[in-house]
Amino acid sequence: MKTLKEVAVGETAKVKKIGGNGPTRRRIMDMGITKGVDVFVRKVAPLGDPIELTVRGYELFIRKSEAEVIEVEE
Repeated sequence: MKTLKEVAVGETAKVKKIGGNGPTRRRIMDMGITKGVDVFVRKVAPLGDPIELTVRGYELFIRKSEAEVIEVEE
């Protein structure tokens, strides 16, 4: 399964599943990343952390470790 970390800059992906433990999962969902939502990858920092996303019409930065637990489909 492909994770959000593997999505290339300029691509859009649909969230399929959010993994992780309780607090991490809750934090991701509180930011608006939920099952079925489209996520557009705007930029990735030079060292790969953080990743800039557009979710539900606003910009969001997440860590690489958070992106690894979000499974997506293109």
